[in-house]
Amino acid sequence: MRNVNNDCLFCRIVAGDIPATVVRETERTLAFRDINPQAPVHVLVIPKEHYSDVVTLAEGDPGLAAEVLTTAAVVAETEGLLTGGFRTIFNTGGYGGQEVFHVHAHLLGGTPLGPMLAR
Repeated sequence: MRNVNNDCLFCRIVAGDIPATVVRETERTLAFRDINPQAPVHVLVIPKEHYSDVVTLAEGDPGLAAEVLTTAAVVAETEGLLTGGFRTIFNTGGYGGQEVFHVHAHLLGGTPLGPMLAR
């Protein structure tokens, strides 16, 4: 049985209760376009199972963590990002800027992204 949080936005996207523009789906991962893109390509890659952040995912199911990264790599290739490069970000916790507490990788590219942190 899959770990699901019915109050979680991303769990509801996985369930089909909230629409998303899906770019890749596997048995255990889902990749969809961010509704507020910060780059020409901005895709969120999530495990379908609910883990609150990257630490709990890595501790709870390292194989699924690897699948999330594999899905991100495939999406980067299909979106044409391999030549110019891209950024993959996991925000974790309040100080890390995490807003939705279902682990997700931001895959960004399609333009020079500039420095990692703005001061």
